[in-house]
Amino acid sequence: MAAAFLMEIRRATQSALLVVRSSAPRQLLPEAYPLLFLRSAAADIPSAPVEVSVCTDSLEVRSGGSCDAAALPAGVSLAPSSCRGLRRLRGDGLHLRVRLRGPPPAADVVFTLRESLKPNKNYIFYCQSCGDIVVSDRKFLRVLPLPSENWSDLVEDWCCHPDPFAKRTLHPQHGDCFLGDTFLLLDSRNESHVPESPVCCSDAAHCVSQSDSNLKSKEDTRVICKRCKTMLGETVSSGTIKYYVTEVVIQSAEGGFSPTPRSQFVQSIVAQCLLELSSAKSTFRFTIKGDNGKTYILIWLLNSDTLLVESLGSSSSHSDFTLFGDILTPSSGPVGSWNALKVLYQPCIQCRNKELADAWEDDMGVHPLKFPSETCLELLLILGLSTTSLPPSLRCMNSFQVAFLKM
Repeated sequence: MAAAFLMEIRRATQSALLVVRSSAPRQLLPEAYPLLFLRSAAADIPSAPVEVSVCTDSLEVRSGGSCDAAALPAGVSLAPSSCRGLRRLRGDGLHLRVRLRGPPPAADVVFTLRESLKPNKNYIFYCQSCGDIVVSDRKFLRVLPLPSENWSDLVEDWCCHPDPFAKRTLHPQHGDCFLGDTFLLLDSRNESHVPESPVCCSDAAHCVSQSDSNLKSKEDTRVICKRCKTMLGETVSSGTIKYYVTEVVIQSAEGGFSPTPRSQFVQSIVAQCLLELSSAKSTFRFTIKGDNGKTYILIWLLNSDTLLVESLGSSSSHSDFTLFGDILTPSSGPVGSWNALKVLYQPCIQCRNKELADAWEDDMGVHPLKFPSETCLELLLILGLSTTSLPPSLRCMNSFQVAFLKM
């Protein structure tokens, strides 16, 4: 196929940006309704063009005697007469904006960890990377959210007397599960298994160090999957384990483990964290930090009402729509669409953007999110691949790079 489609739909404005990208060095002649408008805009296009038609429920590309068509996702209906802003950018292809005929499909409800974990139910924790069981058949009597990381500083401002919580830590008791922004805390002191070494294994019972002296070394506190050696979390104390939500999959004991490609899982979890925090705290800027304390990425949430559709341009007569941005995994079906967050970001590895990172560090409006350092690098790779998949003119905004996190 000579061209591929990229469509960014905004639910709030019921509008879409359509980019038709040509993979061949030929000119594009748009032919959409109304016909006179687009013909006048393309009057200086040389002969033997590629013609693009925008229909209510499909897009078509015609070249010579061939015609390639792609159906839009169910529920997405365009108003061809609203096409405007037609322009052709070198290296990008054809850009135009179009209104939707009615609202697009509502975004799927995002079930956060706080909503999915319920008291008095049995759960199994799996290593997301390999599927090995991390915690087997655990029932929680209480599932409680933790306060924000700077809660002790706020207490000093709120209280007119000495902080009653000074030098006191919040640790879960037997049957407790405490939920943070990017992690959960479990009590492990009642496990019967005695660990063989201070380096933790994939079962929660294996993850308790033999003494608090072992916690002095950062390496000794890492909770490691015994099968694939992925870092799952860390020991907070001799009886408390922290698991990062990007490293474990939590399923009810009645269900089973269903593997998810790593790139899709990381994108979805990080997007859920950003969406939940932005809704609850009106926070839109985030620093992504590793467990080593280093800042890896600065993220600015731009919008969360995006529906993305892309055609990769197959050789068949009906182009398959694939899940946009999922460069690390193959297409999962003939028609696909993703709810996505549009973000601006700056990498901070190798001392890049240090001044900006320092400024964000001192800004109370910026919320820090902590993940394993390896996951921070994975996230940076995912963002970079998303950026490079976009047309060149859409890759940057206000000195930041643009990317989409799919949900």
